[in-house]
Amino acid sequence: MTNKTFYHLSHIDLDGYSAQLVMKYTPYTIKNYNANYGAEVKQKLEQILEAIKQDNQSSYILITDLNLTTDESKWLDNEVEKLNEKKVDVKLQLLDHHGTGEASSKKYDWYYLDTSRCATKITYDFVKENFDFDEPKWMQKYVDVVNAVDLWIMDEEENFEMGKVCMRLVTETRELNRVMFADNDNNYKISLLHEAAKFIDRENAPIVLDEEIHKLKKNFFKDKDDGTLDNLATKYIVKLLGTLMPTHTIYYKGYKGFLSYGLGNTSIIGNGFLTRYPEYDFIVDVSYRGTMSLRANNKVDVSQIAKEWAEGGGHPNASGGRIIGFKEQYRYDKVKPQIQKIIDEKEAVAGKLEYKKED
Repeated sequence: MTNKTFYHLSHIDLDGYSAQLVMKYTPYTIKNYNANYGAEVKQKLEQILEAIKQDNQSSYILITDLNLTTDESKWLDNEVEKLNEKKVDVKLQLLDHHGTGEASSKKYDWYYLDTSRCATKITYDFVKENFDFDEPKWMQKYVDVVNAVDLWIMDEEENFEMGKVCMRLVTETRELNRVMFADNDNNYKISLLHEAAKFIDRENAPIVLDEEIHKLKKNFFKDKDDGTLDNLATKYIVKLLGTLMPTHTIYYKGYKGFLSYGLGNTSIIGNGFLTRYPEYDFIVDVSYRGTMSLRANNKVDVSQIAKEWAEGGGHPNASGGRIIGFKEQYRYDKVKPQIQKIIDEKEAVAGKLEYKKED
């Protein structure tokens, strides 16, 4: 099975990322994806299927800590069957503990459900039984920690308290955007959990880990020079944005802009980006709810752009607005066409007005 590529979709909480941490100690090529419940699950599965079709090689879809609806299960089962009929060789396995998936678990043999264990523990036991596994010494204790807090087993006080700190480590780790930097964000969270696992045998482990979280985060972003977490993360993010220029650049009325999605903290990151990449005139960040935040560095009046795009406004270098009818997406390639349509429409109107003016 070592020649198979694993496409591992998991939840965005401690249990979900920990299941992916377990798989990190198998010898397989693994591509991690993460989703919250709802529409994001299907969008990420569609993304996985697209990647499998493009790679066109033996693949293994592993889903952990996410339950599928009966419609989603039927759709996915059919899609995998189509690929196998085309001799792509795709295996499908879901490991979950949410009772809401019971109907699907009774219908599909690839849908494994066990409500008595968290998904990390189910994955851990499944891996030990079915895969090559280079298990580190701390793994079983770590799995017990996740199981205690995910199932809220307060009687296991030591594991439970450590689990609460690990859970907060994930929920409060928001420096990287899951849509823009999916791989980096996944690596960030799993790396932090890997470091947290090293504290398990320490005396007063929950307290010690709690005090070290800030330092662990800084160490991830630190290159050579030290700095505040905000500055280190901003430098890291600006560098990542630079790698996305080929796909994230937009133009409006001759001005060059960068389109981000769900980036947040636009004042600091936007200024950092425009300072490092002066060839850009502005940066616009669209939130999941369709609000826009525009930043410039004295090269263009973004308040005018905000007004034209979304009847917004603000200052020449810092403005915003809201896109009416914006549809939330969980993939950047679904966002840019919405914004590009607005740009094209506004430029077309401007062109007609200019034409009439010349007449």
